[in-house]
Amino acid sequence: MSAPPSYADSVASRPLKLPVFDFLKGKRVILASGSLRRKELLNQVGITEFEVIKSDFEENLDKSSLSVYEYVRETASQKALRVYQREIEAGRDPALVISADTVILSQNTIVEKPKSAMDHFRMLQSLRDEEFPHRVFTAVVCIAPLEQPVYPGYNMQSHTEETQVYFAKDVSDEFLTAYVAVGEANDAAGGYCIQGKGALMIDQIVGDYNNVVGLPLKALVKLIEKTIYPEEEDFDEATGDF
Repeated sequence: MSAPPSYADSVASRPLKLPVFDFLKGKRVILASGSLRRKELLNQVGITEFEVIKSDFEENLDKSSLSVYEYVRETASQKALRVYQREIEAGRDPALVISADTVILSQNTIVEKPKSAMDHFRMLQSLRDEEFPHRVFTAVVCIAPLEQPVYPGYNMQSHTEETQVYFAKDVSDEFLTAYVAVGEANDAAGGYCIQGKGALMIDQIVGDYNNVVGLPLKALVKLIEKTIYPEEEDFDEATGDF
């Protein structure tokens, strides 16, 4: 009979003893994002050995011709592809590339990062004064090379997560001005960080909290499995096994 698990030397960032994490151990994993929040979230689930290579994709897709799902998925896909193809061409083959893009949908308008302090203030005002909750969408894309020489040579999978966020109606303009001045969320979609001082402006959420932070973790791990084990995914679809 095996001994019960011990907590004596447990470490918060230690990965779970599961095939997906064992596979990634010692492999070249790339996060195609410079977001500190996403780096911290990867560490949280035990993915601690990875490189950060920001994509040079300009994120300038035409919002008027795409749905929010199409926009965020295509942006995340292009981020991942730019980094993956650049590394392959340089002879530095990665085992896995992870990218993500987060946007907010408010009053049927896609909201991204604030462009200036005034834009930031007005963005927060709009979220506060909107009648309905705004919706946060994060698209996650994973790319892994295929072992077999089959076009296009890689397996790319995507997932888009949606979370509803209820902005507090009693937040004053004075508070919004102070929050903008702090600079916490200058580079965040929607202009606030729910994991920081921005939490003081949020009444409640419906859905995945980490999605609002920038990376839906449960969906990410499933997506990694689907990407690095494409044969198993094909088998499951063919047999109906899960």
